[in-house]
Amino acid sequence: MARRPHSSTTTHLPVPSNVIELLQPGSFVKLRNQPKDLPPFQLIQCRGGRCWVRQQAWGPLVQWEVEHRKLTAVA
Repeated sequence: MARRPHSSTTTHLPVPSNVIELLQPGSFVKLRNQPKDLPPFQLIQCRGGRCWVRQQAWGPLVQWEVEHRKLTAVA
């Protein structure tokens, strides 16, 4: 079996993680690829891979349902 020569300049690509972020109700989240001028969304709840979010300016009765995997926590 042929071996590849070891190179000290070998770069390692990040491996996708199967870890799901724990998003807490009341926390602020962003959509993946969200425009920078759009403020974060407030998380209402997550259930069954779906999350409900809202913008503070929308008022408490307007919510948007999105897939959990499309959200990322705001630090």
